[in-house]
Amino acid sequence: MSRIHLMIVIFSIVCTVDTVAQIKKWTLEDCIGYAVVNNLNLKRQMLQTENAEANFLKSKMDMLPSLNFGSNANLGFGRSIDPVTNLITFKQNISNSYSLNSNFQLFTGFNALNTISANKFLLKAGIEAEKVARNTLVVEILGQYYQVLYAKGLENVSKQQLELSEKQYYRIVKMVETGKEALSRQMEIESQVSSDKLDYTIARNTANQALTTLKQMLQLDPGTEFEIALPELDNLLLKENKYETDSVFRIASQTLPRLKTIEYELQAAEKQISAAQGYITPGLTVGASVYTGYYKVLSEDAVEQTSFTTQLKNNNSQAVYVSLRIPLFNNYTVGRNIKTAKLRKTDAAIRLELEKNSLYTEIENACLNYSRGRDEFIAAKSNFEFNKKSFSVVEKKFESGLVDVTDYSAAVTTLSRAEAEALRTTLQLRIREIIIQFYTTGTYENISFI
Repeated sequence: MSRIHLMIVIFSIVCTVDTVAQIKKWTLEDCIGYAVVNNLNLKRQMLQTENAEANFLKSKMDMLPSLNFGSNANLGFGRSIDPVTNLITFKQNISNSYSLNSNFQLFTGFNALNTISANKFLLKAGIEAEKVARNTLVVEILGQYYQVLYAKGLENVSKQQLELSEKQYYRIVKMVETGKEALSRQMEIESQVSSDKLDYTIARNTANQALTTLKQMLQLDPGTEFEIALPELDNLLLKENKYETDSVFRIASQTLPRLKTIEYELQAAEKQISAAQGYITPGLTVGASVYTGYYKVLSEDAVEQTSFTTQLKNNNSQAVYVSLRIPLFNNYTVGRNIKTAKLRKTDAAIRLELEKNSLYTEIENACLNYSRGRDEFIAAKSNFEFNKKSFSVVEKKFESGLVDVTDYSAAVTTLSRAEAEALRTTLQLRIREIIIQFYTTGTYENISFI
């Protein structure tokens, strides 16, 4: 029995290890692809686009004639009109009628055509708004993903710093045991190890919090295991690019969906003005109808009556009609609608100019930040290389007893700061470059994120 129990325990451990090994590590492309498909806010934006598509279809269907069928049945008591003799009767009766009606708006001041055009532009605006929401989501995921990379990098730097301190601590302990170093030197290095452990714990918790934030942004199901794949940042390609504000803005103003959205809304507002003005002109409607019915007296002394099918044939009547509507006074309804449409157009034009100004400012800052970020990156990288060489010298002196723990700790801290700054400037420069690529392409597709 104990042998069976042992086998079960071993099998459980193996399954657990296999499950852990199979935890998916998400790349940035994985995160973006999942968010674009599953984000709830983006799905809501897509529903708005579908609503605009339905409105566009409805406006086109309004151009077609209407066709309606109707029927009613009545059971009469007391005084009523006999439709056969057209005389008053007090006998109980039943009547049944059928009608088929159709009408077509022949002319409405081109209101229907302008409404179709307006809804077409609103649909295009909705599609572009969906792209804006998608790009905004991608930028948020991108920023948080690189925040996780930075936090993970700081965690790794803190871990390396702790390992260096522990390495020197074990060396000092052995030297104290052999009487080659004083106990005070061991106490000093113990203090340094304790401080490095605290820094490592804080960095690890910060990295876990950044990872949790990214998981929440992806809206993953509760309990889902989540870990990201760490790219080789040393192999990160940073090109010698120089971006000019005016050239980037010229491309962005033609490609970005955030501008196209307002441009389509402005075009829609112009058509809405024309559609509202259409109600000033007379309207002409034509139509046709077909009617038939059946009538029967239910009393016992009623004379023999014509059959149901015969009455339907005999009572069949047709009609065509033309209706002319001339607007004279409608409580300022038409005037208000025209003014409202004009105000929407003016508002859309102002929003477009504001958006262009805002976009130019953003691009100008992005280009300046990229240029400054590149200078910082070059300086930070050079500083890190210098501090690595400097630390190597200090470490050898410390092992030889030529410098004390204070100087060694200062060298370790300086090296860690230089490495962290090199990491920060590398990721910062990459993000700024991607942001400019967004401005010039208008979409996240075909952009190399890593």
